[in-house]
Amino acid sequence: MTTTMTAEEHKSRSDRSYKLLLLFAMISMIMMFAGLTSAFVVSKSRADWLKDFQLPTAFYLSTAVIIGCSVTFHLAKKAIQKDNQKATTALLLATLVLGILFVVLQFVGFGQIVESGYYFTGAESSITTTFLYIVTVVHLLHLAGGLISLLIIIYNQFKQKYNSTQILGIELGAMYWHFLDLLWVYLFLFLFFFK
Repeated sequence: MTTTMTAEEHKSRSDRSYKLLLLFAMISMIMMFAGLTSAFVVSKSRADWLKDFQLPTAFYLSTAVIIGCSVTFHLAKKAIQKDNQKATTALLLATLVLGILFVVLQFVGFGQIVESGYYFTGAESSITTTFLYIVTVVHLLHLAGGLISLLIIIYNQFKQKYNSTQILGIELGAMYWHFLDLLWVYLFLFLFFFK
């Protein structure tokens, strides 16, 4: 006896598969950052570890900005669930602007670190700043993937591909963006408390 799958069942199963793939990717990223932060903790016992290093003010601002990104992405998802196309587009664009601002603030933070006399590489670098640089750059690389997916989502939104019954792209984008947000907040708190 054969059973045929309805289009709705097929869509539901397909949506679940995409969400699971994203979840597995996020778990692997968590494992990578757990390894990096563990190495950071182990390296703290080195004699050349900077005990009085302060995070740059731009990192505090970038933390607020990335939390704002999560809020606007969440609101965009809520807006498309109500078929509010105009609000969805505006909120997705706001998320993009905030995401770019986050990246800019990260580089401003790197500049502030260098202005304070700390370097990331070379003879004048320290293990503390090198670790900080590696952790934030790896996060920025993952964020670049988030920005690319956000651009694709915005393109699809302009093509009217999303509505209250078809929100998978926005849903996956929001999941990944919330993950990046939580990851940065974790890294920021980790770097703040484990000096």
